[in-house]
Amino acid sequence: MGETTVTKPEGLEAALPETVAADSGPGPLRRLRTPRRPRFWFEILLIAVSYWTYSLVRNAVPEQKTEALHNADWIWQVEHHLGIAVEESVNHAVNSVHWLIVGMNYYYATLHFIVTLGVLVWLYRRHPGRYAATRLVLFATTAVALAGYYLYPLAPPRLMNGGGFIDTVMVHQTWGSMASGDLKHMSNQYAAMPSMHIGWSLWCGLTIAALATVPWVRVLGLLYPALTLVVIVATANHFWLDAVGGMLCLAFGFTVARLWYGRQPYALPRTVPARGPRASRAAAETSAHDRSPGLSGRPQHRVNNARDQRA
Repeated sequence: MGETTVTKPEGLEAALPETVAADSGPGPLRRLRTPRRPRFWFEILLIAVSYWTYSLVRNAVPEQKTEALHNADWIWQVEHHLGIAVEESVNHAVNSVHWLIVGMNYYYATLHFIVTLGVLVWLYRRHPGRYAATRLVLFATTAVALAGYYLYPLAPPRLMNGGGFIDTVMVHQTWGSMASGDLKHMSNQYAAMPSMHIGWSLWCGLTIAALATVPWVRVLGLLYPALTLVVIVATANHFWLDAVGGMLCLAFGFTVARLWYGRQPYALPRTVPARGPRASRAAAETSAHDRSPGLSGRPQHRVNNARDQRA
């Protein structure tokens, strides 16, 4: 009897998550759960539509002023009971340094979007295999936050009755909050819980810390959500507990991605095979080439008979 040795082709099998690669059954669900190279035009459209929908839904939440103010008073009392009610002191201390509070106002208004989009672009270019799963974390985080805005309307500290907080945007006449000045009519003022400034910034920070290769970049990634926490409190836009709500939403997002892909996003392969007709033809040619023992000198399937081993 001949002895047959089969060498498995390398590449695609190793590039896929174990839970996906092990599932050899056909079906659309398997294809959806398989990491694929993102399409630029689709991602741009998806992000634009998703943010438009997020803004529309968030601002469509009824402004339940009485309940939102009542909830703010309750949050403030809970923080006093826990001994962490220092937001007012931070707000007044930072407000006394003009250049610092003005900088924080613009930080609050701009970096929330700029850094998040920047991380998405970086993932798309440098980590295409992890892009879809990491993007799913962000989308799931934002989706559950919308439920929070409906179920728990909350006034930010600067809108509390007799809270003593300073609306730093109003005082310094800077553009730093969609819920201050003339812009307040364009945004729901009572959607402070959870804080998506924390949810999104922590998503950015963890992604950079987990995937960046330069040490100081990883450190900056971790500092970004920490500084964001100081900013949202100093500008009186959020309580500490709003930040906790944002963290819980992010944990939900990671859970969704883990259940869908079978691994955490950062554990997925960095790159994935290209897709499309051209990629399919290239893969077929490569497979045919590997089966041929002639040109490559490294056939993938070798059959050694006992007769070939005679001296």
